[in-house]
Amino acid sequence: MTRKPLWIGTSWKMNKGPAAARDAVGQIVSMAIPEEITPFVIPPFTSLETVASTLSGTRWHVGAQNMHWEDDGAWTGEISPHMVRECGADMIELGHSERREHFGETDITVNLKVRAAIRHKLRPLICIGDSAEEYEFGVTHETLARQTKIALHGLSAAEIGTVLLAYEPVWAIGAKGRAAEPDFVALAHTRLRNVLAELVGSEAAQRVPVLYGGSVSLDNAARYTALDNVDGVFIGRSAWDPSGLEAIIRSVVS
Repeated sequence: MTRKPLWIGTSWKMNKGPAAARDAVGQIVSMAIPEEITPFVIPPFTSLETVASTLSGTRWHVGAQNMHWEDDGAWTGEISPHMVRECGADMIELGHSERREHFGETDITVNLKVRAAIRHKLRPLICIGDSAEEYEFGVTHETLARQTKIALHGLSAAEIGTVLLAYEPVWAIGAKGRAAEPDFVALAHTRLRNVLAELVGSEAAQRVPVLYGGSVSLDNAARYTALDNVDGVFIGRSAWDPSGLEAIIRSVVS
């Protein structure tokens, strides 16, 4: 079976306002991206339009880091799907563990946002992950299966085919995170593929990109992307500098 293109990208989180984003995206737009790579970048809201407009017409996908599920209304401090689209984004990151831990995101609200994203033709990048306690107690699979099934609840097989999943172990992300062993990632992704097959059948499940994110770096990215059922990497601080992102893309291709 011919392998799908690898999705490789990063979220800048709460970094790079408009000035810094202009400098960074100026470097990004000049990168030579191999055909087997589908690249993406997810800037903060204040830089979204700048980044999206600069990368318009290229092979880069641009996403926002969160959104509300309603189209408009009295939701102070929130951003609607329509606003994200109007800024030029075509992706939306949903359910990141930092949103779940610090801002009350739940499996149910992730589902509401996923369905809203699809209505507005935004490609959801759904983050799922197990806590350190869930990992230690051996319930990683149960946690990921629950998060995945609820996030995709109510979607047709065709709609599920438009999403991306990103497995990001909570214990493996952030400055103090520890990189997961490739064998563990391989097993987790295989089980995730089986969950997708339960929902949409094995053939359609193969079309859903499942990315890995969790202390991904220049040293280990190629080991992860070489695994079956790993369709790319979602990178953190190692790719915040465009030169770091470019180096990881090169390492994966080589």
